Amino acid sequence: MAKAIMVVGTMSNAGKSLLTAGLCRVFNQDGYKVAPFKSQNMALNSFITKEGAEMGRAQVVQAEAANIEPSVLMNPILLKPTSDSGSQVIVNGEAIGTMRAGEYYAMKHTLRPRVQEAFDALADQYDIVCIEGAGSPAEINIKKDDFVNMGMAKMAKAPVLLVADIDRGGVFASIYGTLMLLEEDERAMVKGVIINKFRGDVEILRPGLKMIEDKTGVPVIGVLPMLNVDIEDEDSLSERISGRSEVNLVDIAVVRIPRMSNYTDFNVFELIPGVSLRYVQNVRDLGNPDMIIIPGTKNTIGDLKWLRQSGMEAAILKHASNGTVIFGVCGGYQMLGKNISDPYGVEEGGDTPGLGLLDIETSFIEHKRTIQMEGRFGQVKGIFSELSGMPLFGYEIHSGVTKFPEQEALTTIHPIHEAGEDMPEGSQNITYKMNVYGTYVHGVFDGDGIAVKIVEALLAKKGLHMDDIKTINFADYKRQQYDILADSVRANLDMPKIYEILEAGV
Repeated sequence: MAKAIMVVGTMSNAGKSLLTAGLCRVFNQDGYKVAPFKSQNMALNSFITKEGAEMGRAQVVQAEAANIEPSVLMNPILLKPTSDSGSQVIVNGEAIGTMRAGEYYAMKHTLRPRVQEAFDALADQYDIVCIEGAGSPAEINIKKDDFVNMGMAKMAKAPVLLVADIDRGGVFASIYGTLMLLEEDERAMVKGVIINKFRGDVEILRPGLKMIEDKTGVPVIGVLPMLNVDIEDEDSLSERISGRSEVNLVDIAVVRIPRMSNYTDFNVFELIPGVSLRYVQNVRDLGNPDMIIIPGTKNTIGDLKWLRQSGMEAAILKHASNGTVIFGVCGGYQMLGKNISDPYGVEEGGDTPGLGLLDIETSFIEHKRTIQMEGRFGQVKGIFSELSGMPLFGYEIHSGVTKFPEQEALTTIHPIHEAGEDMPEGSQNITYKMNVYGTYVHGVFDGDGIAVKIVEALLAKKGLHMDDIKTINFADYKRQQYDILADSVRANLDMPKIYEILEAGV
């Protein structure tokens, strides 16, 4: 049975996910088989495992840091917000329905056995399980039936590390307040405090560290600086999508629709010299980009209506008619079509006209398609013709079935982990001046050289070139970033003390 250790935070975005990934990397480097675990995650960025199960991307990142294959056991419950008060509930990788917050909390206690089973299955396979909490453990209004924070620590018999974000201010108050709001037995499980996102001279901070240790009886086991690592972060709080405005040689604009999901599909473009990747919410900020991307969404019809009401639809259509590349992924692909039909009320019911830029029609069905795919680009026309024949990989996660002219298919794909024939997928519209493309495949840009080919084509359209553009191996780059993260964890945390905490348990 594995040893377990848990990371909780004084608040959301304190750095739990990143620290958990860093610990996973350190334990792996030290020769241990380690797995991440988060009983319940709320996120729109999700991933499809080789079994076709859906899980949060944060635990995928942590699994990558641990050098293991992601498994839905690492995130047995995923909540994907569909509105301000409701979420799709996914249990063990399968959607069980969409619920309002009150409905979910009324049935939440029935999921505790599922969480325990998932954790026990991981613990049987690994030496160490590194558990991440959610939000704050001191959310006293929802502590009943908790299996996400201290309730999970009790279920796993895991000692706890409390992480606090000093960058926002009030770090000592947040540490003290969090600990004092815990029950006495819970407080006894917290074995160390980590201060995160520190800037400046740590010696100036040391008197405060001593005082908080004296007041709480919990040792401070490290101060992590503001880290300069490029690792995926939790979607709703990511600084990546906070409205960068600078424009470089190649300008790619991602439309920040209200229920945007899987924006990590586009991270690879940030690694290419001379490229700006901007997330825009209004027509004023759209400017004159070289490519507009409409990303995936948890509510295609709702976000399509938002495009219409915000004036973004008219702007996209104008850009398309002038030759700007328009690229839709998953829900964005569906929006580019002629019509979206929802006969089963999966989202809002009825029929909704799309942007009409692709000759496709989509109907929602009651069950999601969740599967990993590989294949290659077909005969790509227009500005991206150099993509033709290039291999690709990724995954599909959608409720729609899309009809399209096969002669206009963008890719040819097949399932990775199950039998299946090659099948055409995606669509393209290369009429006069138009360069419009769409696909269901998340991760379509991550294949070796694909993003570079796209950037080279956008440069060529402007009469420019970049002979020394660097070909990026995204997988190697991510491994390098995990190693940088581990180095910082080792340099700034008391790892012997963490191992002592891990060994002692509770």
